[in-house]
Amino acid sequence: MNASAQYLNPAEAARRLGVSAKALRLYEQRGLLLPVRTSAGWRAYGPDEMARAGEIASLRALGLSLAQVARVLAGDAKGLAPALAAHQARLEDQVRRLAATVEKVGGLRADLARGQVPTSAALADLVGSGPSLAFDLPWPWGGERFELSAIRPLTYITGPLGCGKTRLAKAIAATLAGAVFLDLDRAADGAAAARARMAADPALKARVEEVQAWLVEDGAQPSDALAALLVGLEAQGPSALVVDMVEQGLDEATQEALIAHLRRRGPGARPLFLMTRSCAVLDPAALGPDETVLFCPANHNPPITVAPYPGAPGYEALASCLASPEARARTEGMVAVRTDAA
Repeated sequence: MNASAQYLNPAEAARRLGVSAKALRLYEQRGLLLPVRTSAGWRAYGPDEMARAGEIASLRALGLSLAQVARVLAGDAKGLAPALAAHQARLEDQVRRLAATVEKVGGLRADLARGQVPTSAALADLVGSGPSLAFDLPWPWGGERFELSAIRPLTYITGPLGCGKTRLAKAIAATLAGAVFLDLDRAADGAAAARARMAADPALKARVEEVQAWLVEDGAQPSDALAALLVGLEAQGPSALVVDMVEQGLDEATQEALIAHLRRRGPGARPLFLMTRSCAVLDPAALGPDETVLFCPANHNPPITVAPYPGAPGYEALASCLASPEARARTEGMVAVRTDAA
């Protein structure tokens, strides 16, 4: 260890990089990052390690899975083209939205100069973005009003067992016109049901095979659960999809490859609401501007939107309910049972 260089402990390094300490450990487990060790055996991150971790975090922010990141860092840039294309599409969409907003502001200022006071709806439209959602919450809440001002291409629904997230997800699917709820029964018949749907729809079959080939190339493991999920995700028709526990039956590498693929769809993609408690699917440090986190508290307070950075309201509770894929596999099928009073 170079005594003249500044070395940071994992918590300090994570804070400087804007990622979680858990993310740094994951980078290390995948062989992407090798922190130095102090004489007492503690991990430490110097300038070289921080630069490497910064590269990894930046590539993850572009939507690359860890397998893709490893290849890019090894000199294989093949996976960068679609990620950069999706990033460019997001930036161009933001430019279009900003240009439209600037034009609206100019119009309102011109109206003011003529003595016309803008309506409250016109002012609210300046900060609105994308479709919105509003309904009265079901049990276990008390009928409170739930509003989501802008629906992004990716919305995660999470919370501890018994928090009501499944009821929230079903209410969202029932409220959004044309939305479909993909429940856990999607894989009940396994690959046979998926093959039957694809046999009846050659275009669907082609899309599923294309996506699955990309996922497998990125480290995903083919399975009945993955096939059934892809059939639901690639089926045309629904205006939005709400997926119950998207990680069900998928190993860690498959989860990472899948979420990297879904992030690359671009800002104009069909909205997806993903129920999850897996940190491989929902990594707060990797969230982009087109992603939203809805957190259902354990005390049945109304669901809240959580900003993906330490210190934000609800962030610590969010981080505590996300588990590793191994832990999620051990708790598959566990439910919280409500016993009604006599």
